[in-house]
Amino acid sequence: MNWQTTEPSLLARLRDPHDQDAWFRFENRYGELIVRYCLARGLQWDDAEDVRQMVLMNLHRAFPRFEYQPEKGRFRGYLATTVRRSIHRQMTRPFRKQELLEMKDGAHREPAAEDRSDEIWETEWLEHHLRLALRRIRPTLEPKSTVVFERFLRGEGTDEIASSMGMTVAAVHKVKQRVRDKVRALVTQQIEDEETFE
Repeated sequence: MNWQTTEPSLLARLRDPHDQDAWFRFENRYGELIVRYCLARGLQWDDAEDVRQMVLMNLHRAFPRFEYQPEKGRFRGYLATTVRRSIHRQMTRPFRKQELLEMKDGAHREPAAEDRSDEIWETEWLEHHLRLALRRIRPTLEPKSTVVFERFLRGEGTDEIASSMGMTVAAVHKVKQRVRDKVRALVTQQIEDEETFE
């Protein structure tokens, strides 16, 4: 598929609870975002996975009756609210001990305060769309362009990349700009597609 090609609205297809392909695509597209957001809020991996499953089940029940009303907000806000509510349910289950969550490094902290959750969601949502765009664009790039852009994303300088790859600085800049333009265009398209619920 050409990276610029769009498919019929995935969200619209989710109104049919029997459209297994649509639900598979939705989970494949948003599952990682949900888990990453949960981890950023301070949940452990198992809890994040439980929240992901809870969100998908809730959406599966809600979507057949769901009517997209842009004046009430965007889909990403609807999804964020659903995820936050599921986190709350997960963390306040009756049989769950109310204790601080253990982090990987042994430190403890509570889930992020609600007043920061929107900021965390927006960051995770944007990074999610960047990851999706990069996954779709990589197969369309020449191998050398892929290497240049991935090194750029790792924070390497233009001069360093040019020198080590036998390229001119101008050529490296050209690759970065070309790929960046494709990524921006694709992210814009993904967001538009996400908001199309016809």
